[in-house]
Amino acid sequence: MRDAENVRRVGALHPDMAGFIFYPASVRNACGMAEDIPAMLPSGVRRVGVFVNEKCSAVLDTAERYGLDMVQMHGEETPQECSALKEKGLSVIKAMGISDVTDMWTAARYDGVCDYLLFDTKSFIRGGTGERFDWGLLEGYKGKTPFFISGGISPGIVSKIARVHHPMFCGVDVNSRFETSPGIKDAALLEKFIKQIRNIKKDI
Repeated sequence: MRDAENVRRVGALHPDMAGFIFYPASVRNACGMAEDIPAMLPSGVRRVGVFVNEKCSAVLDTAERYGLDMVQMHGEETPQECSALKEKGLSVIKAMGISDVTDMWTAARYDGVCDYLLFDTKSFIRGGTGERFDWGLLEGYKGKTPFFISGGISPGIVSKIARVHHPMFCGVDVNSRFETSPGIKDAALLEKFIKQIRNIKKDI
């Protein structure tokens, strides 16, 4: 997100996390956003900055300026680079592109290095495809680091999400299918979806 009023409206729904993309090539680029906008989120909503192959020093500078709690590394960052950010006090999510079981073996390199992993549909383009990967591949993940799933998450697939029972599965990352335009979230759609997802958690 990047629009102040939209951040306020989404923040009122109390999602667990809210993301700000600091990648100049993204249509959702928040570089240059007013520095007080993330602070408009209520306490308890973790502020996440998304970066792609950015230098550690630049990530740390942006995190300090915008008061970020977490960073999501969405490029080819190494386990050592992720570990260096954790050592500076940031919680780290490492995004991993998934197309087959061998990608789960790659994910094992980050087990214990990051706070979370994010499994997304593998693509040669940045910013996601809006398509789901085969969630059956999640069975191949044997690590102990909790993970999110992303890619093609839409309002109508809550029942499919409910059937994901991997012990390390901890949540979903939503983006384009909950937008009215790039970077502007549809608060009404999100409100309904968040309620449905939290009802799943109560039932488990």
